[in-house]
Amino acid sequence: MPEITMLEAIREALFEEMQRDPAVVTLGEDVGVYGGAFKVTEGLLAKFGPERVIDTPISETAIVGAACGMSYLGLRPVAEMQFIDFIACCFNQVTNFIAKSHYRWGAPVPMVLRGPSGAGVHGGPFHSANPEMYFVHTPGLKVVYPSTAYDAKGLLKSAIRDNNPVLFFEHKFLYRRVKEDVPSEEYTVPIGKAAVRREGRDLTILSYAAAAHTSLEAAQQLAKEGIEAEVIDLRTLLPLDREAIVRSVKKTNKLLVVHEDTRTGGIAAEIAAIVCEDAFEHLDGPIARVTALDTPTPYAPPLEERFLPSTERVAATARELAQY
Repeated sequence: MPEITMLEAIREALFEEMQRDPAVVTLGEDVGVYGGAFKVTEGLLAKFGPERVIDTPISETAIVGAACGMSYLGLRPVAEMQFIDFIACCFNQVTNFIAKSHYRWGAPVPMVLRGPSGAGVHGGPFHSANPEMYFVHTPGLKVVYPSTAYDAKGLLKSAIRDNNPVLFFEHKFLYRRVKEDVPSEEYTVPIGKAAVRREGRDLTILSYAAAAHTSLEAAQQLAKEGIEAEVIDLRTLLPLDREAIVRSVKKTNKLLVVHEDTRTGGIAAEIAAIVCEDAFEHLDGPIARVTALDTPTPYAPPLEERFLPSTERVAATARELAQY
């Protein structure tokens, strides 16, 4: 199995799905001639031509609206946001048309809306967003946010084949930093299933995307102190793997949720409610959370570092919870 980056794994998924199914097309700003802002789509134009790899105007609303229309006509478009922050421009298209079409008149919308998200690369307040919770709150969508190269490839392939609209978040900090052995042979990863990244007995740490790596680093620190944390990577935020969450909390009896999204209204709050509904009697301590601060993402590196959940903050919170 070759070792490749997350970015390369996403590119492989696009190549393989476009080769497998002629209905799959990709569109977005600079996805063709330039190969994408981060070079995710490099080589697609030469392989599949301009009818299937479509450079668009700088209009997120037009990109998403066109992709929606394509899906109505039997295509499987993969639309790229150059930065996921600008999905805000097409919020109406996503929430009032794409998410509701199947419910309103039985029209499946087999499209993927993908793009780079997250902070840690000093992109400032307009190029570092984690807007996943706007869409987790929207029935009719699926929301995927992988943390590994293997999962990124397998989940993107599943997303492209899904008859529902899928929002696929790609943490840009991980694009070239995460490397992994990824099978050359065909495989997919199911949407809606979490992954246990580390077994533990003393507390559960739930996370996803870049924060999953932060959580694993904290768990390794804690292990040196005799505290064994179970780390679960959610991978999919909608649908959420409720069974995996409850099962782990019943095992460890304590829960810490870590995410890079801002604190108020983040997925940690929904997970806390789920645990209170389904596993309250198993809790031996308060549900804790380590998140980004409730501010826009700062540009200055020291401020961005303070804004994001760090290994030290996760370890300190987990330590307190384990001793509760």
